[in-house]
Order: sequence, then C-alpha cells, then structure tokens
Amino acid sequence: MLVERSLHPKYLSNAYLVADEEGGAAFYVDSGAPLEPLKAAAEKWEVEPQAVLRTHSHADHVEHEGELGLPVKTDAVEIGGLQVEALSTPGHSDDMVAFVVNGEAVFTGDTLFKDSVGGGNFEQVRQSVMNVLMSLPPQTRVLPGHTDETTIGREWEENPFIRVWRGAEPEGTERVRVAGEDATLIVWSPDYDGGGKAWVRFDDGRDAIVGGSRVERL
Repeated sequence: MLVERSLHPKYLSNAYLVADEEGGAAFYVDSGAPLEPLKAAAEKWEVEPQAVLRTHSHADHVEHEGELGLPVKTDAVEIGGLQVEALSTPGHSDDMVAFVVNGEAVFTGDTLFKDSVGGGNFEQVRQSVMNVLMSLPPQTRVLPGHTDETTIGREWEENPFIRVWRGAEPEGTERVRVAGEDATLIVWSPDYDGGGKAWVRFDDGRDAIVGGSRVERL
C-alpha cells in the first residue's frame, strides 16, 4: 500500500492519497490540504483516484472536496486491492468515521492524534478511542487528521489520555481555571498545534477536553 500526505500550512490538517500499487487503484482521504503534492504522487504512481473518503465534514478537512469531482464515501468500500472498513467514531463530530485500509492503517480524522485526542463530547471521544481504535492491532499505522503519523501500540503506551483512561497513570490533581470556572486538571498532553490539550473536570463534575490555551494554571 502506498500513502502520500499533504499538510495544510496553517490548519496543519492532512489530506492523503492511498494506492494499492503503482499503476493500480487509488483514493483520497480528506481534502483539507493542498492537492498539488497528491496529484503529483498520483501521476508518479500512474494511478487515477476513484473516490475521496471523508473522515468528517469540518471545513479544514473538506476544503478542496469540490475540486476533486469524485464520489464522496463515508462507509465501507472496496477499490481495486484496497479493502476499506469504516468505523463510527463520534465525539469530535457526530459524523466522524475512521477508515481501516487492508488491516494495515487507520485514518483517524480528529479522534486520535500522536500524544493526544480530539475535543468534543467527552464520553463519546473516550469510547471511540478506547473501545474502537484501541481494539485495533498494535502495529496498525495511525494516519490522523492533523500532523504526525503514529501507531496504535505507541499511543497505547505513551498517549497521556489513554494511559489515564486505562489506569496506567493516576488522574492529575492540579487546580486550574477554564473560561472563568474552577476545575481540576486531569491530563495535560502535547497537541498537534503546539498549544497543548487538557482533560479537565469542573467542580460540578463535568469532564471536558479543551485546548491548552483555555487552561489558566494557578
């Protein structure tokens, strides 16, 4: 399986071209990054992409979808030698889908990143990560919606959110404020944009995953 990535210089969102082999079948995953590197790869590999797989409909992932003029897929599909399984992973968005290709790689959209997870509905994100994505084999490549590739096994061992969710690390106890509300900082992790990501628990018991810039360390 061949994979080429393009990265948006501002949003740091990824778009991918996936092919089974040179001269074979191909498709795109998302379209929120410059298309030129992907079209160049398609020409080099002598492939004609047949569809675009959409992980979710946020603007930074569908920006160039109309330019491609291809069918948009959000479910399981078979294209040439590429067998695609679609996994529902709501939380960051209601329509979030992760695509597992040939059992080798999973395109996780904005659900799972290297060292971090997506914001959104806390319980849905937790279930999508722990019950769906972490059930994949450890060697599975993770190609996220933003920045760096990783693997399921690496995130199981090193992702701060996952380590706490699976009981390998205790919850944090640092007191913070988020948008004027008192809270406890349960997890702090790096994030793809360099700003950090936090799991906080407000004093009324609500859990939330928020951008690090929203957290006031006391």
